[in-house]
Amino acid sequence: MKQGFKVILFVLALGLMLIAREPVKAQCAQCAATVETNAQSGSSKTRGLNNGILFLLGAPYFAVALGGYIWYKKYRRKDVKLEMRGEKLNLN
Repeated sequence: MKQGFKVILFVLALGLMLIAREPVKAQCAQCAATVETNAQSGSSKTRGLNNGILFLLGAPYFAVALGGYIWYKKYRRKDVKLEMRGEKLNLN
């Protein structure tokens, strides 16, 4: 019962997010006007702006991946000895 309620709540929230979306402008008016005029005139500044946005987008993922790699290398067990009993285990 509780698991089904969580699934229904998740689907409802996801549906509301998809239905209630609204286009937003993430740039200020001056930046948007500059990029638009540069794109129309054929300047390469728009490519630089797009590359900068992609760089800023990828930086947090790279930082998390680097932290995970360092954590894995530092805290993984290296010398683990498994000593199993020779008798069968009864799991009942």
